[in-house]
Amino acid sequence: QLYLVESGGGLVQAGGSLRLSCAASGRTFKSYAMGWFRQAPGKEREFVAQITWNQGTTYFLDSVKGRFTIGGDNTKNTVYLQIDSARPEDTAVYYCTVATTRNSGFDYWGQGTQVTVSS
Repeated sequence: QLYLVESGGGLVQAGGSLRLSCAASGRTFKSYAMGWFRQAPGKEREFVAQITWNQGTTYFLDSVKGRFTIGGDNTKNTVYLQIDSARPEDTAVYYCTVATTRNSGFDYWGQGTQVTVSS
């Protein structure tokens, strides 16, 4: 099996920073892309950011552009999400995800880590 484990969540003040990390374990694999989604109470899970390993291309949800950074090491199957200038609306459970192939979509998910931004 393939497991993704997130860490780094917690409480941060508005305007502050937080760094989420995700590491894969279990079976050996290569990934096409890794990313982050989030889900706030009463809302649908939404895409936040991803990195495609071939060129390091990144994509972000419009509302986090300029504030969030994604990166990692595809040789280690790790990814991070750097949250800067945090806003209360960033409060959510953040989920790490992996696309194992170009055409698979995001097919594995972590259990999530809570991020709470106080105001």
